[in-house]
Amino acid sequence: MGTTAFVIIILLVFAALLYGFYWLQKKHYKFSTRVFSALAVGIVFGAILQLIFSADSDVLAEATSWMGIVGNGYVSLLQMLVMPLVFISIVGAFTRLKVSEKLGKIAFNVLATLLGTTAIAAAIGIGSVLLFGLAGTTFTEGAAETARIAELANRQEAIADLTIPEQIVSFIPNNIFSDLAGNRATSTIAVVIFAAFVGVAYLGLRRKKEEDAAFFAKIINSLQSIILRIVTLVLRLTPYGILALMTATVATSDFNAILDLGTFVLASYVALITVFLIHMIILMLFQVSPIRYLKKTFTVLSFAFTSRSSAGALPLNIETQTKALGVDDATANFAASFGLSIGQNGCAGVYPAMLAIMVAPTTGQTIDLAYILLVIAVVVISSFGVAGVGGGATFASLIVLSALNLPVAIVGLVISVEPLIDMARTALNVNDSMLAGVITSKQIGDFNDQLFNDENAVVSSD
Repeated sequence: MGTTAFVIIILLVFAALLYGFYWLQKKHYKFSTRVFSALAVGIVFGAILQLIFSADSDVLAEATSWMGIVGNGYVSLLQMLVMPLVFISIVGAFTRLKVSEKLGKIAFNVLATLLGTTAIAAAIGIGSVLLFGLAGTTFTEGAAETARIAELANRQEAIADLTIPEQIVSFIPNNIFSDLAGNRATSTIAVVIFAAFVGVAYLGLRRKKEEDAAFFAKIINSLQSIILRIVTLVLRLTPYGILALMTATVATSDFNAILDLGTFVLASYVALITVFLIHMIILMLFQVSPIRYLKKTFTVLSFAFTSRSSAGALPLNIETQTKALGVDDATANFAASFGLSIGQNGCAGVYPAMLAIMVAPTTGQTIDLAYILLVIAVVVISSFGVAGVGGGATFASLIVLSALNLPVAIVGLVISVEPLIDMARTALNVNDSMLAGVITSKQIGDFNDQLFNDENAVVSSD
C-alpha cells in the first residue's frame, strides 16, 4: 500500500477513537475519566503507530498533520480565550470587591505568595540538579533539537539586548489593542496591568457616580457570563484535543532521545513533586486540610495536567476556589488571574532554575552559594509575564539564561521531553494560584471554612 492508503487507515482509526470519546460523553462519564482515558489512549495509539512506522516517516508526518486540525485547533481555541479571560477576570475582581480598602491587602498577599513560592521552587529545582549530578550535563543534538536551537537564537535576540530594568518596563502596555491581540511575549502581564487600571478607575467611579459604576459592573458581569459560556464549549473538546496531541507527540517522538534525557525528566519530577508537597505543608500551616484540599481540586488539577494550559484551567480554577475551597470572589479572581502571568512555580520557577544550573559549569561558572542566590533572584524577577498557554517555560528560560549570560541551546536540547515535564509544571502552576487564593482569603478574614469543610461542595467540569 502507498503512503496515502496508510494515512487514510490511520485517520479512520483516529476518527473511530474520537467517536468513542463522544459516546462516553453522551453516556455522561466523568470529565476527568474521559480526559485521562484520552491521555492513555493517545499514548498507546501513538506508540503503536511508531512501532509500525518510523517516527520520521512520511506516513506519520502526513497523518499527524491532519490530526493537528483537532489537536492544534484545540490549543488555538485555548489561546483565543487567554486575553479575554485575564482582562474580564481581573476587572471582575474589582467589581466584586465589597470593601475597596481590602484591595491592597489582597494584591500584596497574592503577589507575596506567588513570588515567595517561586523562590522556593527555584531553590528546589537547583537542589534537584545538584542531587542528580546534572550540573554540566551535555545532551545529544538531533535534527529537531538543531531546528529548535536556531529558532531560540532568533527569539533570544529580542531579549538579550534588554537589561532587567528594560524588561520590567516592557511589561507596561503602550498599545493595549496590540497586547489584547497577544503580539508581544509580555502581552499577558500588560493586559493584567491595564485591567488593574480599569479596576481602580471603577472603584473611583463607584465612590463618585454610583449609578454609572453599577451599569459598568453589570456589563462586566454579562461579558464574564458570555466568556465563561464560550469556555465551557471549549472545555468539552478537551478529551478530543488531548487524544490528538498525545497521539502526535508519542508517534513522532525520538524514544532514544527521551531515554537519554531520562535522568533530567526524573530530576524535574522530583523537584516538581517536592514543591507540590511544600504547598501542602503551607496549607497545613494555615490550618487547611491538604487531604480535603486535594479532593476538591482534583478536577482542575487533572485538567491542567492533561491540557498543559494554565489559561484553559482559569474558569475551573476560579470556580473551584469560590464554590469548593471557600475563597471569596475577589481574591479568587485576583489569585487565578495573576497566577497566569506572575510567579508560575513550574514554568517560571523550577524549570529555568534547573537549566541555568545545568548549563553554568559548561561556561566555567562555579556553582557556589552566591551564584545560587543570584540565580534564584533572577528567576523570581523574570517570573513576571510568563504566558499561560504553551511556551511560557521557554520564554522564562530564555530571559533567565540571557540575564545570566548563559547559552540558550540547552532549551532546545530538551525539546523531546518537553511535553512529559510540561504536564506536571502546568498542574503545579495552577495549584500555586489556588494556594495564593486560599492563603490570601485566610489573611483578610473572608475564607469560608464551612464551605471548605462541606464534602459535597466539589466542582465538576461536566
